[in-house]
Amino acid sequence: MTSKDPQSNIPASSRGSWSSFLKSIASFSGDLSSLTAPPFILSSTSLTEYSAYWAEHPSLFVAPAKETDPEKRALAVLKWFLSTLRQQYCSRSEKLGSEKKPLNPFLGELFLGKWDSDADVGETKLYSEQVSHHPPVTAYAISNDKHGVELQGYNAQKASFSSTIQVKQLGHALLSVTPPGADKNDPAQQEKFLITLPTLHIESLIYGTPFVELEKSTKIASSTGYVAKIDYSGKGWLSGKKNTFTASLYKESEGEKKPLYTVDGQWSDSFTIKNARAKEEVERYVVKDSKTTPLQLASLEEQSIFESRRAWQHVAAAIERGDMDATSAHKSRIENAQREMRKIEKAENREWERRFFNRVNENDDETFLQLARMLQITGSLDTDKTNGVWRFDREQAVTAQPPYHNVGGEALGLTQ
Repeated sequence: MTSKDPQSNIPASSRGSWSSFLKSIASFSGDLSSLTAPPFILSSTSLTEYSAYWAEHPSLFVAPAKETDPEKRALAVLKWFLSTLRQQYCSRSEKLGSEKKPLNPFLGELFLGKWDSDADVGETKLYSEQVSHHPPVTAYAISNDKHGVELQGYNAQKASFSSTIQVKQLGHALLSVTPPGADKNDPAQQEKFLITLPTLHIESLIYGTPFVELEKSTKIASSTGYVAKIDYSGKGWLSGKKNTFTASLYKESEGEKKPLYTVDGQWSDSFTIKNARAKEEVERYVVKDSKTTPLQLASLEEQSIFESRRAWQHVAAAIERGDMDATSAHKSRIENAQREMRKIEKAENREWERRFFNRVNENDDETFLQLARMLQITGSLDTDKTNGVWRFDREQAVTAQPPYHNVGGEALGLTQ
């Protein structure tokens, strides 16, 4: 029996460039995102759009706000978080056949939309903005005013190569939940959850069909004293299934060895929640069968020139029709204009004005520091690698209207 040709899934015309790409990765010591990938592995989607994966199940996103018991709220947050992993880390490879290299956002790029769910859930809004280019950092905020739920966070990625591409995600997410009966406008009455981001690596590179696998662990800490820990493992050489995880929810005061609930399964398929004290199954959730709610966007004509779909429309169209000359030309126009903008700002001793997010001093937020101590991440926020700690400015969001900045699209290379 002959073994399968490792490159049988790669278009014949791309096998040489893919082999060269793999060799360049193995010997590269800088930021892997700056490498030029072969055309067949390029995505027409910008990284700013990835923020939407947090809330494609709006009913699960707001579910914690319906629970009166802090323990049940913490469990609902854990369930919601686990439900987002399939969307965040394997929905693209399922749709496109493999993970693709996304477009690198430009500074000031925006991705704005909303989910209109049923009357019980109401409207959920998304704000995503590229707040830094060197290093690349995307900030996001997702809010449902009806239930008083808001997620905000930011992330950067540090990629390296060690037998495969390893990606450490820098940053964190902060979820605010208004319990039943509490005042949605009073931050003191809201419960906070600090969420760390998983580390990942890319599998199946040699076959040209890369997909994401999660590793190590993430934690979620609540301001009411609960901690959830999720441990990730994948398919090994001899055993195991891909996308496998185990999780536990426990009170910080009692420790991890006294779990209240445990969860196990595959984050891309299904998982089972069990009551650890009663030793009985609470729920089996089938992630792969859970329908997502489509994100609603303004039409291209109504979008600001800074919004991802409009800004990258010609690049995306060129990628999808396989025209790499046009792809390169359109990308270069935007990138060159961005470099000129940075030169002007430097000469004028000013910085690009972010539209929806601001840098903050995390030491001014005692609740955040409490949660960070619970997760033992105080002093290790990698702010030098994320250009600061970023928080959503709700007042700016309320008053914001396109075009968001007083800069012409022609100067930015965003109009054709």
